[in-house]
Amino acid sequence: MLVYGDGTRVEKPLRQIGRVVTALERAGDARSGLDRHDHLVEALIDAGEFAQGAIDAEFEAAGRDAPSPLRDAATALLVALAVEIRRSWVTGFPTGPVDQNLRRHIDTLAGMPLPAEIRCRLAEGFAFYALYPESYLEAAAALARARPLKVIGIRSIGLPLAAVVAEACGADGLVSVRPVGHPFQRTLALHPALTAELLGDRSATYLIVDEGPGLSGSSFGAVADHLEARGVDRGRIRFFPSHGGEPGPQASAAHRERWRGAARHWVDFDTLALRPRQPWHGLAAWVEDLVGGPGRLEEMFAGDWRAGHGQSHWPPSCRQQERRKFRLDTGGHRFLVKFAGLGRHGRDKLARARALYEAGFGPEPVGYRRGFMVERWVDGARPLDPAACDRPALLRRVAAYIGFRARRLPASTDSGASLATLSDMLCVNASEALGEEAGHAFRRFARIADDLEPRVRRVQTDNRLHRWEWLLDRDGTLLKTDALDHCAAHDLVGCQDIAWDVAGTAIEFDLGPEEEAELQMRVGQEAGWPVDPDLLRFLTPCYAAFQLGSWSMARASDGDPHEAVRLDREVSRYARHLRRLLP
Repeated sequence: MLVYGDGTRVEKPLRQIGRVVTALERAGDARSGLDRHDHLVEALIDAGEFAQGAIDAEFEAAGRDAPSPLRDAATALLVALAVEIRRSWVTGFPTGPVDQNLRRHIDTLAGMPLPAEIRCRLAEGFAFYALYPESYLEAAAALARARPLKVIGIRSIGLPLAAVVAEACGADGLVSVRPVGHPFQRTLALHPALTAELLGDRSATYLIVDEGPGLSGSSFGAVADHLEARGVDRGRIRFFPSHGGEPGPQASAAHRERWRGAARHWVDFDTLALRPRQPWHGLAAWVEDLVGGPGRLEEMFAGDWRAGHGQSHWPPSCRQQERRKFRLDTGGHRFLVKFAGLGRHGRDKLARARALYEAGFGPEPVGYRRGFMVERWVDGARPLDPAACDRPALLRRVAAYIGFRARRLPASTDSGASLATLSDMLCVNASEALGEEAGHAFRRFARIADDLEPRVRRVQTDNRLHRWEWLLDRDGTLLKTDALDHCAAHDLVGCQDIAWDVAGTAIEFDLGPEEEAELQMRVGQEAGWPVDPDLLRFLTPCYAAFQLGSWSMARASDGDPHEAVRLDREVSRYARHLRRLLP
């Protein structure tokens, strides 16, 4: 099934460097130490994306990783940022100006010959999975007195994380590599000079840093394979992953055996922020000023948010894809505290949340801190029951919501999957779920995708119109929950034409032809332009195929028998819709 996207974007190098400068200026001007720290982390993330894109451009030109002045300068900036972040972290988030040496590193980079364009990869752990650079600071602290140490960061996200590890433990060298080849059988392509740099001290201990391991752990494995093949003893190889689990089912037997016996260093989010070593490192302390005092956190992760529904009425949950979220009770007020993403990812969602609240469509956002959005809890709200509600009133409200997003939340032309990409996903998912004949029948969509593409008007679509995502407040007003993340999620859809949300509403609420026509008309009136009927016909089966793929993957990864019943029900429902939509 095709569900996930690659999260790359084309950038001008100086524009990406400019983001680093802006983040540092905001850090210097910040009135609170937490805000200052947030901007320092944002600068690290943006500098990491620049370094990854610039070094990958050199890799593509040479066909391998090799030493270069640009590589050295980009890495030096990351380490300098890691110094500033560690100082802020261990001293309790002071305010004040940032180190002026950072500007010197930036000026050095800006004055170098740079590629015309670079391809920056989204650092998914920072954006979606509550992965904090400070976790790696804490994990590396155990090696602060060990010598000699060499750190190897696996691009993409492993490069800025490796800079943090190198700074925390005082390593003697930092090198980044790009494992290549089949996703489950990665290898390294290194210039002999870079290999010589790595192996210059035969007594060194090697620290391999990345997010993961994922399905196969082959990126970690490729680096260790390269070192062992050149005489490095297995006992001198240590791993810095993001979690304490093993590689997934696609891992080779050799990599799995090495992983189980290797020294691994990690600090997960729970240890970092829920059981902190210092009070100021905890999630509750991060948001205390926003909620008006100390509070008690209640986990609502992995489907726990459904507890108030009664298990027999629980909606399904893609539990492994859910973001970390908590209900915070101060004794007088309650709040939802949900991970929205570090850096610009979270700030963009705060702006979206404010726009939706001011228009009356969503909960009140209280603020954003350290990657977490804080929203006021909607007391007395109850789930929408589509079967018992006033259907015309429901259609009017949903149309007003979709139209508002279209009118007030525009998106760039490159912020979502092309119609060609969606048609490929449609064919693959239909073939896998319904058989090759179904996939072949949908191939005609690929022939019209390029003709329809110029008619797409991209907006920050909701992409999550499911029935259980709506609440009625005490006054009976319909509110949209979970409305901030899904046009910028870890999948291939992204921002689409408003026809995508019209298609989603029609499928999620099982609209009849007259209801669907009414919805189209009202959305067009609210948006200020009509819903394109040809795009709607194109996107409706694409929506069903994407949801079918997403829930099928959730079903394959969730072994709970009770959840399996709910997930099977959703898979069957989307399969029925897709079969009905066969040309």
